[in-house]
Amino acid sequence: MSLLKRASLIQKLILSYAAMTVFTVAALGNAIIGLYTLNRIAGTIVSNDLVAITTVGKLRDSLLAQEGYVRKFIILNGSEFKELFLNLDREFQTSLIRLTECGPDRQLPELSRNYRTFRAGSLTLFQGSTVDQKMVTTAADRTLGALDGIIADRQRRLGEKLADADRQRMETVRLTLLLSFAGFILAVSVAGFFAFNIYRSVTKLKKATHRIAAGDFDFDPQIPSSDEFGELARDFVTMAAKLKELEEISLDASPLTRLPGNIAIERSLIRRIRGGGPFALCYVDLDNFKSYNDRYGYVPASEIIKMTGEIIHTAVKEQGGDNDFVGHIGGDDFVMIVDSDTAATVCDMVIKKFTEGIKGYYSEEDLAAGFISGVDRYGVPREFPIMTISIAVLECRKGDYASATEIAQAAAELKDRVKVAPGSNYFIHRR
Repeated sequence: MSLLKRASLIQKLILSYAAMTVFTVAALGNAIIGLYTLNRIAGTIVSNDLVAITTVGKLRDSLLAQEGYVRKFIILNGSEFKELFLNLDREFQTSLIRLTECGPDRQLPELSRNYRTFRAGSLTLFQGSTVDQKMVTTAADRTLGALDGIIADRQRRLGEKLADADRQRMETVRLTLLLSFAGFILAVSVAGFFAFNIYRSVTKLKKATHRIAAGDFDFDPQIPSSDEFGELARDFVTMAAKLKELEEISLDASPLTRLPGNIAIERSLIRRIRGGGPFALCYVDLDNFKSYNDRYGYVPASEIIKMTGEIIHTAVKEQGGDNDFVGHIGGDDFVMIVDSDTAATVCDMVIKKFTEGIKGYYSEEDLAAGFISGVDRYGVPREFPIMTISIAVLECRKGDYASATEIAQAAAELKDRVKVAPGSNYFIHRR
C-alpha cells in the first residue's frame, strides 16, 4: 500500500492495468488449455474408441458370416464355401490387428485364442477330417462373447470420456467466465477508483484556485498523494506562498517608482546572509534634493526620483547578476544589493547616467550658474549646487554582520560620510 501511495499516476495506471492483463491472459490461457484438452479427448475418441467399436462390429459380422459358411459347407459340401471363409478370415485377421492398435483390452487375448480354436476347427472341417462340430460352435460363441465384451467395454470407456469431456468443458467455461468477470470487476473498480480520485483532486484544486484568487494565500488543498496531483497541490501551496510574498512586496512597493520597499529589502538581505556568499549593499542618496524640491516643486522632484529609480534598475539589470536586487527605501533613498565584484561597475553606470539625465530638470540659467539659491533647513540663505548622487557601498562577507538591521545601520552611517564629499561619487567600505 505504501508503495502504491508513493507511485506516480502513470505508475498506478500501469500497475492496475497490469493486474487486469493478468486476469485476461489467465482467462485466455485457461480457455486455450481447456480447448486443447477437449480436442485431445475428441482425438482419442475418434482415433481409438470409435475405430475400435467400428472394427469390433466388422469382426462380429465377419465371424457370423464365417460360421454360416462352415454350416453351409457341412450341409452342401461345396468347395466355394472354403474360399469365402478364407477371404473373410484374412479380413478378420487384418481387423484384429487394427483393433489391437486401438489400445490394450483385457479380452483381446481371449478373443484371439477362441478365434484360433474356431479357425483351426473350421479349416479341419473344410479338409474333410472329422472334427467335433460342437467344439467349433462353442469356440465361435466364445469369440462372439469376447467381441460383445470388448464392444461393451469400449462403449463404457467412450461414455466415461464423453462425461470427462463434458466436465472439462463445464470447468473451462466456468473458470474462464470467473476470470473474465474478475477482470471486468477489477477494470470497473480501477476505473471508478481513478475517476473518483481524479474528480476529488480536481475539485480540491478548483477550490484552491478560487480561494487563492480570493486572496486566501494560506489555503492548503490537502492532497497528500505523491502522484502528479499531489505534486500539483504542493506547487499550488508554493505558488500561494509566492503570491502572498509578492502581494506584501506590492503593497510595500513605492507607488512612484514601482520598486520594492523596506519589507522586500529586508528579505533580500536575509537571503543573502543565509546564502553565505559575499555581496555588496549600495545605499543611494541624492544630494541637494530638498533644495531642488523647494525651488521647482513637487512634480519635477517626483520625476527626478522616478528617473533615478529607472537608472538604478537599468544599471543593475545590465551590469549585475540574476540574483541582484533594487529597492526604494523612500523619498530620494534607494538600495542596490549586488555581487561584490560588480558593485563598482554598477555604481559607475548609475553616476554616469544620473549626471547626464539630471541636466534636463534644471533651467538654462541655473545650469549656467551651476547652482540654485535657497535656504537650508535652518532658514539660512545658501547656494545649492546642481543635484548629484552619492552611493555608499558596504561589502558584506560571511560573518561580517549578524542581521539585516545591522547591515542597514552600517550602510546609513557610511552614507553620511560619503555625502560630505562634493559631486557625484561612491565609496566602497570593506571590513
